Amino acid sequence: MNTTALRGRRALALAVAGLTLIALAGCAGTDPQEPGASGEPAAACAPEDIQLIGQVRNETNPYEKAWLDGGDAFAESVGLTQTRLTYDGESPKQQDQLRQALSTGNPECMVLNILPNGDSDTTPIVKEADAAGAYLVTHWNKPADLHPTDGYDTWISHITFNGVDSGRQIAEAMIEEMGGEGGIIALQGILDTSAAKDRFQGLQDALAEAPGVTLLDEQAADFDRTTAFNITKTLLTKHGDAITGVWAANDDMALGALQALEAAGRSGDVAVVGIDAVPEAVQAVADGTMTATVSVDGPWQGGIGLAMGYCALTGELDVAAMDADDRAFFAKQTLVTADNAEANLTPTADLADFACGSLFDRFDGAVN
Repeated sequence: MNTTALRGRRALALAVAGLTLIALAGCAGTDPQEPGASGEPAAACAPEDIQLIGQVRNETNPYEKAWLDGGDAFAESVGLTQTRLTYDGESPKQQDQLRQALSTGNPECMVLNILPNGDSDTTPIVKEADAAGAYLVTHWNKPADLHPTDGYDTWISHITFNGVDSGRQIAEAMIEEMGGEGGIIALQGILDTSAAKDRFQGLQDALAEAPGVTLLDEQAADFDRTTAFNITKTLLTKHGDAITGVWAANDDMALGALQALEAAGRSGDVAVVGIDAVPEAVQAVADGTMTATVSVDGPWQGGIGLAMGYCALTGELDVAAMDADDRAFFAKQTLVTADNAEANLTPTADLADFACGSLFDRFDGAVN
């Protein structure tokens, strides 16, 4: 289906929801929890009763902190407060936090904007949220055979980014900086995540077209700066000057690699790339110590999931009428190089993105 047709179908779904609201508005005195005169449910919750929850691994990762900051910006724009949850990369802790949240307050007036720790964590999260009646938006990680359209009424959408494409983009930028030849090391993320798998596939695709570049070593650094620092330090000792490029599956690991290179006296002579466009990494790109990163706009992610749930609970988004492609989609991403680094230094949420009529404006293809 072409993009024009997809946008037409999304616009129709939002228009239908809007007409429903108009009809319900004519039912003076209708309680938010009671059916309207048409027999269709009115807004599920009064806006002031909605509870907004954002959950990521930690706030030491600048990208994930920016995500929660974006959630705060949206919450404040509608007169609410976001509950910020972090689970330190521990799946049991993530599950426990969500169970506790769902057991308090009114889950049917709750919105969860969640970064599952790994693909396998998404299924229990989805099932518990759906059983409790809480609206849910997930990001990045899910099993390939799990879909919001599999009968889940309150799992609004799964949002991710084309990791193969971003992994390939930064690899190509690194290879170009290396002049098309040399040796590289790869720092992978948490291996039980779609993001890590897809991004590494993108690197492999780029290497298949660059016969002059050799992958000397690859290790999982778990998206963590300290782990990446230690691994890079070890690999610099092992491979020495043969390393002329470092491919990292996120910026936190790229920054750890930069620290190891600086400690080894090699800062500036090795092409280093990452993904997330956190401010420190973008500054490094602007300064020339890092080659490239990819912006997936953490503040937008932090706000958009909450906005979707808010619009659903206030009756401005009809989840049942949504186009199937909007229930799981790739969002747009941007390669950041020295040419556009200055313009990407300070990521902030654009509240216009969170308007109920703009929720799917960054749609960049369906996740099948």
